[in-house]
Amino acid sequence: MSIAITGAGGNLGRLIIKQLLKALPPHEIIACVRHPEAAQDLADQGIAVRLCDYDRSDTLQAAFSGISRLLLISSPHPDDSIRLRQHAHVIEAAKQASVGHLLYTSFAFAENGACPLVHLHLATEHAIMAAGLPYTMLRSGLYTDIAGAFDLSAALASGELRVPPGDWRFNSVSRRDLAAAIAAVLADADRYRNQRLELTAPQTWRMADLAAALTGLSGNPITVVTDAAVNNWVFGFLQLIDTASTSDDLERLLSRPPETLLESIRPFVRINPPLL
Repeated sequence: MSIAITGAGGNLGRLIIKQLLKALPPHEIIACVRHPEAAQDLADQGIAVRLCDYDRSDTLQAAFSGISRLLLISSPHPDDSIRLRQHAHVIEAAKQASVGHLLYTSFAFAENGACPLVHLHLATEHAIMAAGLPYTMLRSGLYTDIAGAFDLSAALASGELRVPPGDWRFNSVSRRDLAAAIAAVLADADRYRNQRLELTAPQTWRMADLAAALTGLSGNPITVVTDAAVNNWVFGFLQLIDTASTSDDLERLLSRPPETLLESIRPFVRINPPLL
């Protein structure tokens, strides 16, 4: 068996490989990257590193040669039309290379959204199914990093987490949990053939929960203040996607509860002075 991961040099790709190495020998893992010279650390672990440039179709079929399972990590390009074209290149190359199973990092409950982001993922899913390859859609919730867009530094400084009115609920996941779940699927992919997995937290969190987590990290009380004058682009975006629906798929794959909100936000919350 050989498992290839595109975008393997990125944060999520590296976390997935780290998890896979707990279950599989390195010679069964192939890191497909745009800049092989930047993935020497993976090669040093015995992982094959192959050139894989979403914009260069000539690199893709060679990268996917002999692959049993291919994980397509969605392109990070800011232009969704370019992203879709890049995904189409990967799908066509996977088909030409007779990849046995194509897995894709999609977006949770995409049918409930109304923005270019979810349209991109739905279009990619459709293209994968139209290609006739066995597939698994790994539909991730928002990264819990989204909390970092709520001006947490100001909340920590003032003791107030200011948010616009609304029923804000989040089914977010940490990258670490998402990587562990995806690695579990990759290692046993036949079990999830032709399925959509909604990789979200089993329960949502609210702004009051975020304030409580910040209180726990800082040792100072943080309260939520509703303020219609808050002008932050992220809340407009959040209204266009489904952040409230939940699933037990992630927890089932992890065989444990997901990280708590406090654990998830700890890496990107600066406490001054830091708590020991």
